[in-house]
Amino acid sequence: MANQSNRTQRVGDMIQRTLAELLQREVHDPRISMVSISGVEVTRDLAHAKVYISVLGDEKKVEAAMTALNKAAGFLRTMLAKNCELRTIPALHFYHDVSVQYGRQMSDLIDKARAKDHSNKPDNDG
Repeated sequence: MANQSNRTQRVGDMIQRTLAELLQREVHDPRISMVSISGVEVTRDLAHAKVYISVLGDEKKVEAAMTALNKAAGFLRTMLAKNCELRTIPALHFYHDVSVQYGRQMSDLIDKARAKDHSNKPDNDG
């Protein structure tokens, strides 16, 4: 069981690296220019891969990037087949990774709480 998990992890990592290179070199769609791949999860049978992406920009840019990626999925899968030594190339399913955005929001909340805490402390100049 652990062997299978390690294999799917290695395949996911290889797909992530290769897709990142392909997006940079082969895909010339401006909607994908600000996309980075934050992770890839491959099913145990290697038939499907969930590709998590983060996009720099607002919700419209996220939607445009997702549309472009889903449209390019077949092309990207074909290019993966040419660049990866895998018997089967998984079908690609793209998902917006909101963890970066969530982390930024949490950081902002912490900063606000600290600022409020510092502004409520009395000066002890003696």
